[in-house]
Amino acid sequence: MINSLEELEALANTKRCNEQNCQEELRVCIGSSCASLGSELLKAALDEAIKTSNMSAQCRVKAVGCNGLCAKAPLISHCNRATKQSTLYEEVQNADIPDLVQSLLNPTSVSHKHCDTKQDFFAAQTKIVLQNAGIIDPDDIEDYIAHEGYKTLFETLESKLPNEVIEEIKKSGLRGRGGGGFYTGLKWESVAKVQSEEKYIICNGDEGDPGAFMDRALMEADPHRILEGMALAGYACGASMGYIYVRAEYPVAVAKLSHAIKQAKKLGVLGANIAHSGFSFDIEIRLGAGAFVCGEATALITSIEGNRGNPRQKPPHLSDYGLFGKPTVLNNVETLANIVPILTNGAAWFKSIGTENSSGTKVFALTGHIQNSGLVEVAMGTTLRTLIYKIGGGIPDGKKFKAVQTGGPSGGCIPESLLDLEVDYESLKKAGSIMGSGGMIIIDEEANMVELARFFMDFCRSESCGKCTPCRVGTVQLTELLDKFIDKKATRNDLELLQNLSYVVKDTSLCGLGQSAPNPVLSTLKYFEHEYLEGISDD
Repeated sequence: MINSLEELEALANTKRCNEQNCQEELRVCIGSSCASLGSELLKAALDEAIKTSNMSAQCRVKAVGCNGLCAKAPLISHCNRATKQSTLYEEVQNADIPDLVQSLLNPTSVSHKHCDTKQDFFAAQTKIVLQNAGIIDPDDIEDYIAHEGYKTLFETLESKLPNEVIEEIKKSGLRGRGGGGFYTGLKWESVAKVQSEEKYIICNGDEGDPGAFMDRALMEADPHRILEGMALAGYACGASMGYIYVRAEYPVAVAKLSHAIKQAKKLGVLGANIAHSGFSFDIEIRLGAGAFVCGEATALITSIEGNRGNPRQKPPHLSDYGLFGKPTVLNNVETLANIVPILTNGAAWFKSIGTENSSGTKVFALTGHIQNSGLVEVAMGTTLRTLIYKIGGGIPDGKKFKAVQTGGPSGGCIPESLLDLEVDYESLKKAGSIMGSGGMIIIDEEANMVELARFFMDFCRSESCGKCTPCRVGTVQLTELLDKFIDKKATRNDLELLQNLSYVVKDTSLCGLGQSAPNPVLSTLKYFEHEYLEGISDD
């Protein structure tokens, strides 16, 4: 058990000293992308090769989470503690291990698997949320502690009042990274002001956008950062219990989080009377069934309570009537992962990154027609061109860029003419899209934008809970209208009806699913109307 900040720092120093005995470290990615290509077996084979070469004393093989460059999986990073230099090896197979080990024995020898993409991919990124991803072992709480883990929690409990924590988050300008972009400090403040013996902190890990895997990777790579962020939120708001809501389709993330919670309770950084501060906080995991609508706050809460995940009308808001009828803060994974660095480095530091109204960084999942698919973290205000061409490596096979879909089914399609758009909450909204949770699907010249809009509309149709008529019926009608354009059987009246019905669904649906479902249709109508006109048969 760790009972004080001094004991925490002593454990961190012991762990660092033990690791410094090994001059070389081989970090094998076991995130979902790499694991699907056999990286766990690769690690076992590498462990054996290091032992056979009698290098165990100076070289450690370590399992780590995703560093973001998923397109080049499986990945192994070689770090030299003396020189502080690192080399990334891409698409490593078992047959490559002798060559890689030889490069350790002979520093002048570099494996042919050396990643040439590394510099361009990482140079333009700013790592805050993903600071530990690809570096620490997610199954080892001591490794997290050796990288300053839980230090911020202990220092906060020792020296800051709850209202001081909230003020720091407010000053930072942190906005929710899960969709609407509401200011986190204001959300916390509204719950802290309510008098109640019971309050709750919920972490939303129900990542349902097609092409999005930011939260999954973060839960797998750095679970303790999320737990620490939740505990800090609990202290600030007066809550003693937290729930992490994760879809059951994320078994690796669930396993990492479950293990992390057990470790944290065993060391006393979660549980009763943390660091003898009088503050207690516990966390449990709740599994979701994969319903997209449960990304909406009230539907998610209803699901945790054991009921079907249907949204309800607001008000009352969660600050007054949330989980089990008690005041509740609900933040997504990435939002909570920002709490520790903000309180560690200060609000002014965080505010200095990004744009005036969108502080800090944002993690995006680059997918679709892109060379370097994977996770990237950039300062708010980074242009789409930088994301797609400098970091993403551009469009494969010499094809031209056509559009980028941001915000998943709730977002919109942004055309080539807006490639120099500086990405933040306001700019994306002005362009007809949203930030969302951070999915970013790149679309090349061969894609049909009407078919793309139809894909997302059909997704929303199938995921609608059916509670309100505009969403239940409207998404079906919109899907059928889009089919007419794809089959080239639409009329001019259908074009007008498509737009008008989109606004009806958007303006009258009960929750965010229906309110945002028409966004892909409206944005493609705005920028790619000619493709709809091609589907009209009466011209």
